[in-house]
Amino acid sequence: MTETSKTVTRVDLCEAVYQKVGLSRTESSAFVELVLKEITDCLERGETVKLSSFGSFMVRKKGQRIGRNPKTGTEVPISPRRVMVFKPSAILKQRINSQHKANGDGSKTEVEA
Repeated sequence: MTETSKTVTRVDLCEAVYQKVGLSRTESSAFVELVLKEITDCLERGETVKLSSFGSFMVRKKGQRIGRNPKTGTEVPISPRRVMVFKPSAILKQRINSQHKANGDGSKTEVEA
């Protein structure tokens, strides 16, 4: 089985909402933008965003540290910053790590790991 690497864009998400929910394309786009803006706003405020059966987005503070330029070996200070971290839920991990096995009829089914 070959795996393809497709990047899902905002347009793809809007189209999926349009196809599955039945809103107009304009309403679907506005809905997706509203959800993404709310998540962004919460993260900017330092809040954790938990989406059941999906995962959690959180902001962590990293202190100043000394890094090293790999080309020259020169030590360089790395300033303190905030980074966003995503922690997938156990359900999401299980879904993306499910294994496929071939049945006698040639079809494929998912099997829990």
